[in-house]
Amino acid sequence: PILGQRLDRRDHAASAQVGFRFNSFIALALAERLAGPEGLLMISVLIGVCVPLFNIGAVWPMARHANTGFLRELVRNPLIIATGSGLAANLLGLRIPEWLDPSVSRIGAASLALGLMAAGAGMQLGTLRQGKLLGLSVLTVKHLLLPLIALGMSRLFQLDALQTTVLLAFSALPTASTCYVLAARMGYNGPYVAGLVTLSTLSGMWSLPFALGVLR
Repeated sequence: PILGQRLDRRDHAASAQVGFRFNSFIALALAERLAGPEGLLMISVLIGVCVPLFNIGAVWPMARHANTGFLRELVRNPLIIATGSGLAANLLGLRIPEWLDPSVSRIGAASLALGLMAAGAGMQLGTLRQGKLLGLSVLTVKHLLLPLIALGMSRLFQLDALQTTVLLAFSALPTASTCYVLAARMGYNGPYVAGLVTLSTLSGMWSLPFALGVLR
């Protein structure tokens, strides 16, 4: 309660997503390097389950704070529409034509850099100084508490070494660059969220070694 009184509620609604969303492109690349095809399969399952749930979790506090209607925001959200469409196409057995695959693959490979560029362009350092406590809290949850929770879950469920490695890597990933896109689209403080995305990307340089080196 004491901490909550010192936080801007509107910025909290927009930035809460930074504390649990993840960069799926880094996740896929990292899992393949760490654990090969089996690790890639595991991280793909995690991504497939978590992306829809986490996007819903990201929309909920902003829709609730703005009183715009949760379901209305969900059905209008391009991230959720894209994710749902992709899952539906996969379940229906639809495939991208082979002649289109190279172009789509190149566009997908460029999306990580474009997302970070968008977040960097929208960042305003002054907004981070105004919300230092909130930013520190969100990044601590993302880059310290989540890896510790992942370690506890690996012990609780007695995961093997490969499963533990993938889970720890997943827990320590930088947040998604689309956090900024979602916050700005819903009329919230996009520059502040962009700053947190940038700091989370930088924080990943120590949280990943912490999770995979110290905790593992």
